Amino acid sequence: MQTYEYSGLIIGGIVAILIVRLAIGYWASKKVETTTDYVLAGRRLPIWMAAPSIMATWFAAETLMGSSSEAYKYGLQGVIFDPFGATMCLLLSALLIVRLARRAQYVTIMDFFQKRYGTTMSVVGSIAQIIGYFGWTAAQIVAGGAILQALLGWDLSVGMVLVAGVVTIYTMAGGLWADTALDFMQMFLTMGGLLIIFGGILWAVGGLEAFIGMAGAQYTDYPFAMTPTAEEGYLGYQGTTGWFYYAAAWMAIGLGSIPAQDYLQRTCAAKNENVAVKSTYIAAFLYITFGVLSPFIGMAAHSVPSIGSELEADSTQFVLILMAMEYLHPVLTALFVAALASALMSTSDSSMLAGATMFTENIVKVFKPDLSDKSQLFLTRAALVVSGILSLSIALWAETIYELAVLANTCILVGMVAPYIIGMYWKKANHIGALTSFFAGTISWGILSVYYYYAPEFGTFAICEGDLYCSLWDAVYIASTPAFVISVVSFIVASLATNKIDPPKVLTDINGHPVNMKNALGWGSLNDLPEETTPATGD
Repeated sequence: MQTYEYSGLIIGGIVAILIVRLAIGYWASKKVETTTDYVLAGRRLPIWMAAPSIMATWFAAETLMGSSSEAYKYGLQGVIFDPFGATMCLLLSALLIVRLARRAQYVTIMDFFQKRYGTTMSVVGSIAQIIGYFGWTAAQIVAGGAILQALLGWDLSVGMVLVAGVVTIYTMAGGLWADTALDFMQMFLTMGGLLIIFGGILWAVGGLEAFIGMAGAQYTDYPFAMTPTAEEGYLGYQGTTGWFYYAAAWMAIGLGSIPAQDYLQRTCAAKNENVAVKSTYIAAFLYITFGVLSPFIGMAAHSVPSIGSELEADSTQFVLILMAMEYLHPVLTALFVAALASALMSTSDSSMLAGATMFTENIVKVFKPDLSDKSQLFLTRAALVVSGILSLSIALWAETIYELAVLANTCILVGMVAPYIIGMYWKKANHIGALTSFFAGTISWGILSVYYYYAPEFGTFAICEGDLYCSLWDAVYIASTPAFVISVVSFIVASLATNKIDPPKVLTDINGHPVNMKNALGWGSLNDLPEETTPATGD
Protein backbone atom coordinates (compact mmCIF):
# COMPACT_ATOMS: atom_id res chain seq x y z
CA MET A 1 0.00 0.00 0.00
CA GLN A 2 3.00 2.33 0.41
CA THR A 3 3.30 2.35 -3.40
CA TYR A 4 -0.37 3.29 -3.87
CA GLU A 5 -0.51 6.63 -5.66
CA TYR A 6 -3.15 8.07 -3.36
CA SER A 7 -1.96 6.65 -0.04
CA GLY A 8 -1.62 10.22 1.25
CA LEU A 9 -5.39 10.64 1.01
CA ILE A 10 -5.94 7.49 3.06
CA ILE A 11 -3.44 8.60 5.70
CA GLY A 12 -5.12 12.00 5.82
CA GLY A 13 -8.52 10.35 6.30
CA ILE A 14 -7.27 8.22 9.18
CA VAL A 15 -5.62 11.22 10.86
CA ALA A 16 -8.89 13.15 10.49
CA ILE A 17 -10.81 10.26 12.09
CA LEU A 18 -8.36 10.16 15.01
CA ILE A 19 -8.75 13.89 15.58
CA VAL A 20 -12.55 13.71 15.34
CA ARG A 21 -12.66 10.83 17.83
CA LEU A 22 -10.53 12.72 20.33
CA ALA A 23 -12.72 15.80 19.87
CA ILE A 24 -15.89 13.74 20.34
CA GLY A 25 -14.38 12.22 23.48
CA TYR A 26 -13.80 15.70 24.89
CA TRP A 27 -17.33 16.80 23.91
CA ALA A 28 -18.90 13.69 25.41
CA SER A 29 -16.96 14.13 28.65
CA LYS A 30 -18.95 17.33 29.22
CA LYS A 31 -22.20 15.32 29.11
CA VAL A 32 -21.01 12.80 31.68
CA GLU A 33 -22.19 13.67 35.18
CA THR A 34 -23.03 10.24 36.62
CA THR A 35 -21.88 6.65 36.16
CA THR A 36 -25.12 5.92 34.26
CA ASP A 37 -24.25 8.71 31.81
CA TYR A 38 -20.80 7.22 31.36
CA VAL A 39 -21.65 3.53 30.90
CA LEU A 40 -25.20 3.73 29.43
CA ALA A 41 -25.30 7.13 27.69
CA GLY A 42 -27.97 8.12 30.23
CA ARG A 43 -30.37 5.48 28.80
CA ARG A 44 -31.53 8.07 26.27
CA LEU A 45 -30.58 6.70 22.83
CA PRO A 46 -33.27 6.98 20.09
CA ILE A 47 -33.71 4.18 17.56
CA TRP A 48 -31.61 5.89 14.86
CA MET A 49 -28.63 5.92 17.24
CA ALA A 50 -29.33 2.67 19.09
CA ALA A 51 -29.59 0.41 16.01
CA PRO A 52 -26.24 1.43 14.43
CA SER A 53 -24.63 1.27 17.86
CA ILE A 54 -25.88 -2.29 18.46
CA MET A 55 -24.77 -3.28 14.96
CA ALA A 56 -21.33 -1.79 15.69
CA THR A 57 -20.85 -4.18 18.62
CA TRP A 58 -19.05 -6.69 16.37
CA PHE A 59 -19.08 -5.01 12.96
CA ALA A 60 -15.37 -4.32 12.93
CA ALA A 61 -12.10 -6.25 12.60
CA GLU A 62 -13.44 -9.79 12.29
CA THR A 63 -16.48 -8.82 10.18
CA LEU A 64 -14.52 -6.71 7.72
CA MET A 65 -10.82 -7.54 7.55
CA GLY A 66 -11.09 -10.92 9.27
CA SER A 67 -14.04 -12.34 7.33
CA SER A 68 -12.79 -11.14 3.93
CA SER A 69 -9.48 -12.84 4.69
CA GLU A 70 -11.08 -16.08 5.88
CA ALA A 71 -13.45 -16.18 2.88
CA TYR A 72 -10.50 -15.59 0.54
CA LYS A 73 -8.91 -18.71 2.04
CA TYR A 74 -11.89 -20.97 2.87
CA GLY A 75 -15.02 -19.52 1.25
CA LEU A 76 -18.26 -19.17 3.21
CA GLN A 77 -17.31 -22.07 5.50
CA GLY A 78 -14.62 -19.83 6.95
CA VAL A 79 -17.05 -17.09 7.99
CA ILE A 80 -19.86 -18.99 9.71
CA PHE A 81 -18.62 -17.43 12.96
CA ASP A 82 -19.12 -13.91 11.63
CA PRO A 83 -21.29 -12.52 10.04
CA PHE A 84 -23.72 -15.48 10.15
CA GLY A 85 -23.23 -16.40 13.82
CA ALA A 86 -23.31 -12.75 14.88
CA THR A 87 -26.61 -12.19 13.08
CA MET A 88 -28.07 -15.25 14.82
CA CYS A 89 -26.97 -13.77 18.15
CA LEU A 90 -28.79 -10.50 17.50
CA LEU A 91 -31.99 -12.29 16.46
CA LEU A 92 -31.97 -14.63 19.48
CA SER A 93 -31.18 -11.78 21.86
CA ALA A 94 -34.02 -9.65 20.52
CA LEU A 95 -36.39 -12.60 20.88
CA LEU A 96 -35.31 -13.99 24.26
CA ILE A 97 -33.38 -11.43 26.29
CA VAL A 98 -33.81 -7.75 25.50
CA ARG A 99 -37.27 -7.15 26.96
CA LEU A 100 -36.43 -8.79 30.28
CA ALA A 101 -33.02 -7.11 30.55
CA ARG A 102 -34.61 -3.71 29.93
CA ARG A 103 -37.37 -4.30 32.47
CA ALA A 104 -34.79 -5.33 35.05
CA GLN A 105 -32.80 -2.15 34.32
CA TYR A 106 -29.48 -3.99 34.43
CA VAL A 107 -26.29 -1.99 34.11
CA THR A 108 -24.08 -5.03 33.56
CA ILE A 109 -24.65 -8.62 32.52
CA MET A 110 -23.51 -9.65 36.00
CA ASP A 111 -26.41 -7.80 37.60
CA PHE A 112 -28.51 -10.69 36.28
CA PHE A 113 -26.18 -13.31 37.78
CA GLN A 114 -26.08 -11.43 41.09
CA LYS A 115 -29.86 -11.15 41.39
CA ARG A 116 -30.72 -14.58 39.94
CA TYR A 117 -28.00 -16.64 41.63
CA GLY A 118 -25.71 -14.82 44.05
CA THR A 119 -22.40 -13.04 44.64
CA THR A 120 -20.04 -15.94 43.92
CA MET A 121 -21.41 -16.55 40.44
CA SER A 122 -21.40 -12.82 39.74
CA VAL A 123 -17.74 -12.37 40.71
CA VAL A 124 -16.56 -15.54 38.94
CA GLY A 125 -18.46 -14.61 35.80
CA SER A 126 -17.14 -11.03 35.89
CA ILE A 127 -13.55 -12.23 36.02
CA ALA A 128 -14.15 -14.62 33.11
CA GLN A 129 -15.80 -11.94 30.98
CA ILE A 130 -13.14 -9.33 31.72
CA ILE A 131 -10.42 -11.79 30.64
CA GLY A 132 -12.40 -12.52 27.47
CA TYR A 133 -12.69 -8.82 26.70
CA PHE A 134 -8.93 -8.46 26.80
CA GLY A 135 -8.75 -10.88 23.86
CA TRP A 136 -11.62 -9.21 21.99
CA THR A 137 -10.10 -5.73 22.38
CA ALA A 138 -6.69 -7.09 21.40
CA ALA A 139 -8.13 -8.35 18.09
CA GLN A 140 -9.28 -4.82 17.19
CA ILE A 141 -5.93 -3.32 18.21
CA VAL A 142 -4.10 -5.80 15.96
CA ALA A 143 -6.36 -4.85 13.03
CA GLY A 144 -5.82 -1.12 13.55
CA GLY A 145 -2.06 -1.62 13.83
CA ALA A 146 -2.08 -3.72 10.65
CA ILE A 147 -3.71 -0.88 8.69
CA LEU A 148 -1.08 1.61 9.84
CA GLN A 149 1.66 -0.93 9.08
CA ALA A 150 0.41 -1.37 5.53
CA LEU A 151 0.03 2.37 4.93
CA LEU A 152 3.14 3.72 6.56
CA GLY A 153 5.47 0.75 6.71
CA TRP A 154 5.63 1.05 10.48
CA ASP A 155 6.35 -1.93 12.66
CA LEU A 156 3.05 -3.60 13.62
CA SER A 157 3.69 -2.99 17.32
CA VAL A 158 4.07 0.78 16.81
CA GLY A 159 0.70 0.99 15.05
CA MET A 160 -0.97 -1.05 17.80
CA VAL A 161 0.43 1.23 20.52
CA LEU A 162 -0.91 4.32 18.70
CA VAL A 163 -4.38 2.81 18.15
CA ALA A 164 -4.64 1.56 21.74
CA GLY A 165 -3.54 4.93 23.09
CA VAL A 166 -6.08 6.97 21.10
CA VAL A 167 -8.96 4.60 21.91
CA THR A 168 -8.14 4.56 25.61
CA ILE A 169 -7.92 8.35 25.84
CA TYR A 170 -11.24 9.27 24.21
CA THR A 171 -13.18 6.39 25.81
CA MET A 172 -11.83 7.28 29.25
CA ALA A 173 -13.13 10.81 28.68
CA GLY A 174 -16.55 10.26 27.13
CA GLY A 175 -17.63 6.66 27.78
CA LEU A 176 -20.58 5.29 25.80
CA TRP A 177 -21.66 8.79 24.73
CA ALA A 178 -18.38 9.15 22.83
CA ASP A 179 -18.89 5.76 21.20
CA THR A 180 -22.50 6.10 20.05
CA ALA A 181 -21.99 9.65 18.79
CA LEU A 182 -19.72 8.27 16.06
CA ASP A 183 -21.35 4.89 15.37
CA PHE A 184 -24.03 6.30 13.08
CA MET A 185 -21.54 8.12 10.86
CA GLN A 186 -18.92 5.39 10.64
CA MET A 187 -21.35 2.50 10.12
CA PHE A 188 -22.92 4.12 7.09
CA LEU A 189 -19.56 5.16 5.67
CA THR A 190 -18.36 1.56 6.02
CA MET A 191 -21.55 0.07 4.62
CA GLY A 192 -21.53 2.53 1.74
CA GLY A 193 -17.97 1.57 0.93
CA LEU A 194 -18.82 -2.13 0.90
CA LEU A 195 -21.77 -1.53 -1.42
CA ILE A 196 -19.68 0.52 -3.84
CA ILE A 197 -16.85 -2.05 -3.89
CA PHE A 198 -19.30 -4.91 -4.46
CA GLY A 199 -21.14 -2.91 -7.10
CA GLY A 200 -17.84 -2.09 -8.78
CA ILE A 201 -16.98 -5.77 -8.94
CA LEU A 202 -20.35 -6.66 -10.47
CA TRP A 203 -19.99 -3.85 -13.02
CA ALA A 204 -16.43 -4.84 -13.91
CA VAL A 205 -17.13 -8.56 -14.38
CA GLY A 206 -20.52 -8.23 -16.09
CA GLY A 207 -23.11 -9.00 -13.41
CA LEU A 208 -24.00 -11.41 -10.62
CA GLU A 209 -23.71 -14.58 -12.71
CA ALA A 210 -20.20 -13.66 -13.80
CA PHE A 211 -19.29 -12.85 -10.18
CA ILE A 212 -20.43 -16.28 -9.01
CA GLY A 213 -18.26 -17.78 -11.71
CA MET A 214 -15.15 -15.84 -10.66
CA ALA A 215 -15.53 -16.36 -6.90
CA GLY A 216 -13.07 -18.81 -5.43
CA ALA A 217 -10.94 -19.64 -2.41
CA GLN A 218 -7.38 -20.75 -1.78
CA TYR A 219 -8.04 -23.95 0.13
CA THR A 220 -11.43 -25.27 -1.02
CA ASP A 221 -13.14 -26.23 -4.24
CA TYR A 222 -16.54 -25.27 -2.78
CA PRO A 223 -16.37 -21.55 -1.90
CA PHE A 224 -20.16 -21.17 -1.52
CA ALA A 225 -20.62 -24.24 0.73
CA MET A 226 -22.00 -23.30 4.15
CA THR A 227 -22.13 -26.82 5.59
CA PRO A 228 -19.56 -29.65 5.74
CA THR A 229 -19.11 -31.28 2.33
CA ALA A 230 -18.69 -35.00 1.63
CA GLU A 231 -15.33 -34.43 -0.02
CA GLU A 232 -13.73 -31.88 2.33
CA GLY A 233 -15.79 -31.95 5.52
CA TYR A 234 -15.60 -28.67 7.43
CA LEU A 235 -12.30 -26.79 7.07
CA GLY A 236 -10.60 -30.12 6.41
CA TYR A 237 -12.16 -32.07 9.31
CA GLN A 238 -14.41 -35.05 8.55
CA GLY A 239 -17.07 -36.93 10.54
CA THR A 240 -18.04 -35.98 14.08
CA THR A 241 -15.00 -33.75 14.50
CA GLY A 242 -16.01 -31.71 11.46
CA TRP A 243 -19.58 -31.31 12.69
CA PHE A 244 -18.34 -30.28 16.16
CA TYR A 245 -16.16 -27.65 14.49
CA TYR A 246 -19.11 -26.48 12.39
CA ALA A 247 -21.40 -26.22 15.43
CA ALA A 248 -18.71 -24.30 17.30
CA ALA A 249 -18.48 -21.79 14.46
CA TRP A 250 -22.21 -21.02 14.80
CA MET A 251 -22.20 -20.94 18.59
CA ALA A 252 -19.06 -18.91 19.34
CA ILE A 253 -20.79 -15.57 18.72
CA GLY A 254 -24.26 -16.97 17.95
CA LEU A 255 -24.73 -18.05 21.57
CA GLY A 256 -21.48 -16.94 23.22
CA SER A 257 -22.17 -13.23 22.80
CA ILE A 258 -25.73 -13.31 24.14
CA PRO A 259 -24.45 -12.96 27.73
CA ALA A 260 -21.89 -10.31 26.69
CA GLN A 261 -21.55 -6.99 28.46
CA ASP A 262 -20.83 -4.79 25.43
CA TYR A 263 -24.00 -5.94 23.66
CA LEU A 264 -26.20 -5.60 26.79
CA GLN A 265 -24.74 -2.18 27.47
CA ARG A 266 -25.81 -0.90 24.06
CA THR A 267 -29.36 -2.29 24.22
CA CYS A 268 -29.86 -0.97 27.73
CA ALA A 269 -28.73 2.48 26.56
CA ALA A 270 -31.85 2.70 24.35
CA LYS A 271 -34.48 5.07 25.70
CA ASN A 272 -37.09 2.35 26.35
CA GLU A 273 -37.91 -1.32 25.90
CA ASN A 274 -39.67 -0.81 22.59
CA VAL A 275 -36.67 0.99 21.09
CA ALA A 276 -34.27 -1.61 22.47
CA VAL A 277 -36.08 -4.55 20.83
CA LYS A 278 -36.73 -2.87 17.49
CA SER A 279 -33.16 -1.56 17.34
CA THR A 280 -31.80 -5.08 17.83
CA TYR A 281 -33.91 -6.50 14.99
CA ILE A 282 -32.88 -3.62 12.71
CA ALA A 283 -29.25 -4.19 13.68
CA ALA A 284 -29.57 -7.89 12.77
CA PHE A 285 -30.98 -7.01 9.34
CA LEU A 286 -28.24 -4.47 8.66
CA TYR A 287 -25.58 -6.83 9.95
CA ILE A 288 -26.33 -9.73 7.61
CA THR A 289 -27.14 -7.47 4.66
CA PHE A 290 -23.83 -5.64 4.75
CA GLY A 291 -21.75 -8.15 6.69
CA VAL A 292 -22.03 -10.78 3.96
CA LEU A 293 -20.55 -8.38 1.40
CA SER A 294 -17.13 -8.56 3.00
CA PRO A 295 -16.67 -12.34 2.50
CA PHE A 296 -18.16 -12.08 -1.01
CA ILE A 297 -15.54 -9.44 -1.83
CA GLY A 298 -12.86 -11.70 -0.35
CA MET A 299 -13.91 -14.61 -2.59
CA ALA A 300 -14.01 -12.35 -5.65
CA ALA A 301 -10.48 -11.12 -4.91
CA HIS A 302 -9.23 -14.64 -5.52
CA SER A 303 -9.68 -14.10 -9.27
CA VAL A 304 -8.58 -10.44 -9.55
CA PRO A 305 -5.30 -10.40 -11.53
CA SER A 306 -3.80 -7.46 -9.63
CA ILE A 307 -4.31 -9.27 -6.31
CA GLY A 308 -3.80 -12.88 -7.31
CA SER A 309 -4.91 -16.22 -5.95
CA GLU A 310 -1.89 -16.91 -3.75
CA LEU A 311 -1.44 -14.05 -1.30
CA GLU A 312 0.98 -14.73 1.51
CA ALA A 313 -0.71 -15.83 4.74
CA ASP A 314 0.16 -12.57 6.53
CA SER A 315 -1.25 -10.48 3.65
CA THR A 316 -4.76 -11.95 3.32
CA GLN A 317 -6.09 -9.67 6.06
CA PHE A 318 -5.59 -6.75 3.65
CA VAL A 319 -7.83 -8.23 0.93
CA LEU A 320 -10.69 -5.82 1.60
CA ILE A 321 -8.43 -2.77 1.47
CA LEU A 322 -6.75 -4.03 -1.72
CA MET A 323 -10.18 -4.43 -3.33
CA ALA A 324 -11.13 -0.90 -2.24
CA MET A 325 -7.99 0.40 -3.95
CA GLU A 326 -8.92 -1.62 -7.04
CA TYR A 327 -12.58 -0.58 -7.40
CA LEU A 328 -13.10 2.72 -5.55
CA HIS A 329 -12.22 6.29 -6.52
CA PRO A 330 -9.20 7.45 -4.46
CA VAL A 331 -11.31 9.84 -2.39
CA LEU A 332 -13.85 7.11 -1.65
CA THR A 333 -11.02 4.71 -0.82
CA ALA A 334 -9.70 7.21 1.71
CA LEU A 335 -13.16 7.59 3.27
CA PHE A 336 -13.71 3.83 3.37
CA VAL A 337 -10.38 2.97 4.98
CA ALA A 338 -10.81 5.83 7.46
CA ALA A 339 -14.29 4.53 8.33
CA LEU A 340 -12.87 1.02 8.63
CA ALA A 341 -10.23 2.24 11.08
CA SER A 342 -12.95 4.09 12.98
CA ALA A 343 -15.11 0.94 13.14
CA LEU A 344 -12.22 -1.02 14.62
CA MET A 345 -11.85 1.65 17.29
CA SER A 346 -15.59 1.61 17.99
CA THR A 347 -15.50 -2.07 18.90
CA SER A 348 -12.33 -1.57 20.92
CA ASP A 349 -13.81 1.22 23.02
CA SER A 350 -17.05 -0.63 23.76
CA SER A 351 -15.21 -3.77 24.90
CA MET A 352 -12.80 -1.75 27.06
CA LEU A 353 -15.76 0.04 28.63
CA ALA A 354 -17.63 -3.23 29.15
CA GLY A 355 -14.78 -4.78 31.12
CA ALA A 356 -14.22 -1.65 33.19
CA THR A 357 -17.93 -1.37 34.00
CA MET A 358 -18.13 -4.96 35.25
CA PHE A 359 -15.02 -4.46 37.38
CA THR A 360 -16.53 -1.61 39.36
CA GLU A 361 -20.18 -2.76 39.33
CA ASN A 362 -19.69 -6.45 40.09
CA ILE A 363 -16.33 -6.78 41.80
CA VAL A 364 -15.46 -3.51 43.60
CA LYS A 365 -19.03 -2.86 44.79
CA VAL A 366 -19.27 -6.39 46.21
CA PHE A 367 -16.59 -5.45 48.72
CA LYS A 368 -17.60 -1.78 49.04
CA PRO A 369 -21.36 -1.53 48.48
CA ASP A 370 -21.52 2.07 49.79
CA LEU A 371 -19.21 3.32 47.02
CA SER A 372 -20.24 6.83 45.97
CA ASP A 373 -21.18 7.52 42.37
CA LYS A 374 -18.26 9.93 42.01
CA SER A 375 -15.79 7.30 43.24
CA GLN A 376 -17.36 4.65 41.02
CA LEU A 377 -17.00 6.87 37.96
CA PHE A 378 -13.33 7.50 38.80
CA LEU A 379 -12.63 3.78 39.31
CA THR A 380 -14.40 2.87 36.05
CA ARG A 381 -12.18 5.28 34.15
CA ALA A 382 -9.06 3.98 35.90
CA ALA A 383 -10.06 0.37 35.16
CA LEU A 384 -10.54 1.30 31.51
CA VAL A 385 -6.93 2.49 31.31
CA VAL A 386 -5.73 -0.78 32.84
CA SER A 387 -7.92 -2.70 30.37
CA GLY A 388 -6.32 -0.82 27.48
CA ILE A 389 -2.81 -1.63 28.68
CA LEU A 390 -3.51 -5.34 29.20
CA SER A 391 -5.33 -5.66 25.85
CA LEU A 392 -2.39 -4.02 24.12
CA SER A 393 -0.04 -6.51 25.80
CA ILE A 394 -2.10 -9.45 24.47
CA ALA A 395 -2.21 -7.87 21.00
CA LEU A 396 1.58 -7.46 20.96
CA TRP A 397 1.95 -11.13 21.90
CA ALA A 398 -0.68 -12.75 19.63
CA GLU A 399 -0.77 -10.47 16.56
CA THR A 400 -3.89 -12.15 15.09
CA ILE A 401 -7.46 -10.93 14.46
CA TYR A 402 -10.07 -13.61 13.77
CA GLU A 403 -8.74 -16.18 16.24
CA LEU A 404 -8.60 -13.73 19.16
CA ALA A 405 -12.20 -12.68 18.49
CA VAL A 406 -13.39 -16.31 18.39
CA LEU A 407 -11.53 -17.24 21.57
CA ALA A 408 -12.99 -14.29 23.48
CA ASN A 409 -16.54 -15.46 22.72
CA THR A 410 -15.84 -19.14 23.30
CA CYS A 411 -14.72 -18.40 26.87
CA ILE A 412 -18.24 -17.16 27.58
CA LEU A 413 -20.00 -19.86 25.54
CA VAL A 414 -18.72 -22.84 27.56
CA GLY A 415 -19.40 -21.37 31.01
CA MET A 416 -22.11 -18.73 31.02
CA VAL A 417 -24.63 -19.23 28.21
CA ALA A 418 -26.60 -22.02 29.91
CA PRO A 419 -27.07 -20.22 33.28
CA TYR A 420 -27.97 -16.99 31.48
CA ILE A 421 -30.44 -18.01 28.77
CA ILE A 422 -32.06 -20.93 30.58
CA GLY A 423 -31.96 -19.06 33.88
CA MET A 424 -34.02 -16.21 32.43
CA TYR A 425 -37.03 -18.51 32.11
CA TRP A 426 -36.48 -21.72 34.12
CA LYS A 427 -37.72 -21.23 37.68
CA LYS A 428 -35.74 -24.17 39.12
CA ALA A 429 -32.32 -22.77 38.16
CA ASN A 430 -30.20 -22.11 41.26
CA HIS A 431 -26.77 -20.87 42.36
CA ILE A 432 -25.16 -24.30 42.69
CA GLY A 433 -26.40 -25.25 39.23
CA ALA A 434 -24.94 -22.06 37.72
CA LEU A 435 -21.53 -22.56 39.35
CA THR A 436 -21.49 -26.24 38.40
CA SER A 437 -22.30 -25.33 34.81
CA PHE A 438 -19.55 -22.71 34.68
CA PHE A 439 -16.77 -24.89 36.08
CA ALA A 440 -17.88 -28.10 34.33
CA GLY A 441 -17.98 -26.32 30.97
CA THR A 442 -14.70 -24.47 31.42
CA ILE A 443 -12.69 -27.40 32.82
CA SER A 444 -14.04 -29.86 30.24
CA TRP A 445 -13.18 -27.35 27.50
CA GLY A 446 -9.56 -27.35 28.61
CA ILE A 447 -9.36 -31.15 28.88
CA LEU A 448 -11.13 -31.72 25.56
CA SER A 449 -8.86 -29.20 23.82
CA VAL A 450 -5.87 -31.33 24.80
CA TYR A 451 -7.70 -34.46 23.65
CA TYR A 452 -8.57 -33.07 20.23
CA TYR A 453 -5.03 -31.79 19.84
CA TYR A 454 -3.39 -35.19 20.43
CA ALA A 455 -6.13 -37.59 19.19
CA PRO A 456 -4.70 -39.99 16.59
CA GLU A 457 -5.98 -39.75 12.99
CA PHE A 458 -8.63 -37.07 13.60
CA GLY A 459 -6.64 -34.89 16.02
CA THR A 460 -5.77 -31.33 15.03
CA PHE A 461 -2.02 -31.91 15.19
CA ALA A 462 -2.35 -34.68 12.61
CA ILE A 463 -4.78 -32.78 10.36
CA CYS A 464 -2.66 -29.62 10.48
CA GLU A 465 0.44 -31.70 9.70
CA GLY A 466 2.33 -30.56 12.75
CA ASP A 467 1.57 -26.83 12.40
CA LEU A 468 1.45 -25.72 16.04
CA TYR A 469 -0.54 -22.53 15.41
CA CYS A 470 -3.24 -24.27 13.34
CA SER A 471 -3.39 -27.24 15.73
CA LEU A 472 -3.93 -25.19 18.89
CA TRP A 473 -6.66 -22.92 17.51
CA ASP A 474 -8.59 -25.75 15.85
CA ALA A 475 -8.47 -27.89 19.01
CA VAL A 476 -9.87 -25.02 21.09
CA TYR A 477 -12.75 -24.46 18.65
CA ILE A 478 -13.70 -28.13 18.25
CA ALA A 479 -13.62 -28.81 22.00
CA SER A 480 -16.06 -25.99 22.71
CA THR A 481 -19.04 -27.93 21.27
CA PRO A 482 -18.96 -30.94 23.63
CA ALA A 483 -17.91 -28.59 26.47
CA PHE A 484 -21.04 -26.50 25.88
CA VAL A 485 -23.23 -29.62 25.98
CA ILE A 486 -21.56 -30.62 29.26
CA SER A 487 -22.25 -27.12 30.62
CA VAL A 488 -25.97 -27.33 29.75
CA VAL A 489 -26.44 -30.85 31.17
CA SER A 490 -24.49 -30.00 34.34
CA PHE A 491 -26.60 -26.90 34.89
CA ILE A 492 -29.92 -28.75 34.66
CA VAL A 493 -28.84 -31.81 36.66
CA ALA A 494 -27.12 -29.85 39.45
CA SER A 495 -30.03 -27.42 39.79
CA LEU A 496 -32.59 -30.22 40.09
CA ALA A 497 -30.41 -32.18 42.54
CA THR A 498 -29.82 -29.22 44.88
CA ASN A 499 -33.14 -27.36 44.84
CA LYS A 500 -33.85 -28.24 48.48
CA ILE A 501 -30.50 -27.09 49.88
CA ASP A 502 -30.25 -24.10 47.54
CA PRO A 503 -33.76 -22.78 46.81
CA PRO A 504 -33.99 -20.93 43.49
CA LYS A 505 -34.40 -17.15 43.52
CA VAL A 506 -37.04 -15.23 41.60
CA LEU A 507 -35.76 -13.11 38.71
CA THR A 508 -35.62 -9.54 40.06
CA ASP A 509 -34.54 -6.13 38.80
CA ILE A 510 -31.56 -4.24 40.20
CA ASN A 511 -33.71 -2.86 43.04
CA GLY A 512 -34.91 -6.31 44.10
CA HIS A 513 -38.41 -6.17 42.61
CA PRO A 514 -39.73 -9.19 40.64
CA VAL A 515 -39.39 -8.72 36.89
CA ASN A 516 -42.67 -8.63 34.94
CA MET A 517 -42.64 -11.78 32.78
CA LYS A 518 -45.69 -10.81 30.70
CA ASN A 519 -44.93 -10.74 26.96
CA ALA A 520 -41.29 -11.50 27.74
CA LEU A 521 -40.43 -12.53 24.18
CA GLY A 522 -39.54 -9.86 21.65
CA TRP A 523 -42.36 -10.89 19.38
CA GLY A 524 -45.81 -9.66 18.41
CA SER A 525 -46.70 -6.16 19.59
CA LEU A 526 -43.60 -4.29 20.69
CA ASN A 527 -45.43 -1.19 21.83
CA ASP A 528 -46.57 -2.42 25.25
CA LEU A 529 -44.03 -1.01 27.70
CA PRO A 530 -45.02 -2.28 31.17
CA GLU A 531 -46.05 0.53 33.47
CA GLU A 532 -44.51 -1.21 36.47
CA THR A 533 -40.94 -1.11 35.09
CA THR A 534 -38.81 0.29 37.88
CA PRO A 535 -36.10 2.72 36.78
CA ALA A 536 -32.55 2.12 37.89
CA THR A 537 -30.93 4.24 40.54
CA GLY A 538 -29.31 7.20 38.85
CA ASP A 539 -31.72 7.39 35.88
